[in-house]
Amino acid sequence: MTPEQFRELIAPVTRSVQGKALDVKLETELNAAWPANGAAFRGIFEACKQAVASGWMCNREAGGIKFGRVIKPGPETQGFSVDVVDMTDLKGPHHRHPNGEIDMIMPLDSAAKFDGRGAGWMVYGPNSAHSPTVSDGRALVLYLLPQGAIEFTK
Repeated sequence: MTPEQFRELIAPVTRSVQGKALDVKLETELNAAWPANGAAFRGIFEACKQAVASGWMCNREAGGIKFGRVIKPGPETQGFSVDVVDMTDLKGPHHRHPNGEIDMIMPLDSAAKFDGRGAGWMVYGPNSAHSPTVSDGRALVLYLLPQGAIEFTK
């Protein structure tokens, strides 16, 4: 799996959310269209695991969190950036989502949760904020940010 192949793999997801409000309705749509037990979700999850193992995804580390921007916002992803974090039982840095955030939660340990949720999709609306938290094990979390916008608080 190369970065270019990964961009092609995630592009159908970004096309499906293009122009939609980041809200609970979109979260419901994503979980129906790309269910955690579905082939497409599992394919993205496997690609992330391979990319982490090969060293080009989550290739930075701070505070026990492995992370990295995989794709900068651009036309191939309808203006969304793609970032992936690898976290185990910890709370990450507080930040705000000026334009919202779409999270794909991929538990590596079956009981692992991200912000209290297991495998699947979670959507934070514009101007939301949180301290991302993984509990009950290890998880990868892929997040889509419109225009790559994120503001870390001090």
